[in-house]
Amino acid sequence: MRLDKFLKVSRLIKRRTVANEACDAGRVMVNGKQAKASVNVKVGDIIEIMFGQKTVKVRVLDIMDTTKKENAKDLFEYIA
Repeated sequence: MRLDKFLKVSRLIKRRTVANEACDAGRVMVNGKQAKASVNVKVGDIIEIMFGQKTVKVRVLDIMDTTKKENAKDLFEYIA
């Protein structure tokens, strides 16, 4: 699944266009490398997103094309 779509479906970023812009600005990394929106995300990948001063680091646990808000948190786990 594309990185921008995963970020939207998992509710880490609310809209796919915003996810695209974050990738273009170099604020998203997958497995330690800057990632474009078109990068393929797999189970086990580590995604790091920089929101201003705050950085969020998550591990991909599952991939689904669509999900309900209650189940979105099951797609990833936060890493300290």
